[in-house]
Amino acid sequence: MIRNLCTALLLSSCGGMACAAGAQDLTGDVKTCRQQVDAASRLRCYDAISLPADAPAATTKSVAHAAEAVAKFGQEAVKPPAGNPPALQQVESRIRGRFQGWRPNQRMELENGQVWRIADDSEALYDLQDPKVVVHRGLFGAYFLEIDGVPFQVRVVRAR
Repeated sequence: MIRNLCTALLLSSCGGMACAAGAQDLTGDVKTCRQQVDAASRLRCYDAISLPADAPAATTKSVAHAAEAVAKFGQEAVKPPAGNPPALQQVESRIRGRFQGWRPNQRMELENGQVWRIADDSEALYDLQDPKVVVHRGLFGAYFLEIDGVPFQVRVVRAR
């Protein structure tokens, strides 16, 4: 994981193939640090690894990529992804205003602009104000909505 992240940061900050040798060096440095048995020695080893001067720009790109990943979370149900599988496992947001429960096929708009539709036959009555929600991936492409203050989760599909 660290090797992939470091390599991605190095390549994105250097501009691709021109820094492939630099990425190899970084990978070797990380492997060397992993072999340190003592935690303090391992930390000193990682701290001694020098990163390219453009690393903050790569971090900015990573933040933009993360925001884009949140915006696309669950969109696979509406439009399948072309290429790599999605990496984001959950999205946190809120339901604005008074939440009084749900019924089958009801649509819920979250504070982040996403709209999710209840995909199972469940229904429940609640009286909550601006509840926090988490939408997370389940097995076989399913998504589940957890609502703060509700003791169970409901299956949903992304509508917008």
